[in-house]
Amino acid sequence: MAERRVTIGWPEGLHARPASVFVRAAAAVGVPVTIAKAGGNPVNAASMLGLLALGAEGGEEVVLASDADGADAALDRLAKMVEQGLDELPAA
Repeated sequence: MAERRVTIGWPEGLHARPASVFVRAAAAVGVPVTIAKAGGNPVNAASMLGLLALGAEGGEEVVLASDADGADAALDRLAKMVEQGLDELPAA
């Protein structure tokens, strides 16, 4: 299973607008991805309810993971987005 550990770059964490942006991006990468707080239970990264339930704050570490084909490229793109607090998914 491929995984990336990243620190959340959005000051407000994965709440409201950043969560919405991230959920759309996770759905767009085309592979199933999970997200978890370090040491926590993973949730579907494309689920707004799951993501909000994490309560992930800015500066906290999260783990993105997937075991699908193409996972490395998808996780790299999502990790960059989370780490830099971007408003859109970076180009492949």
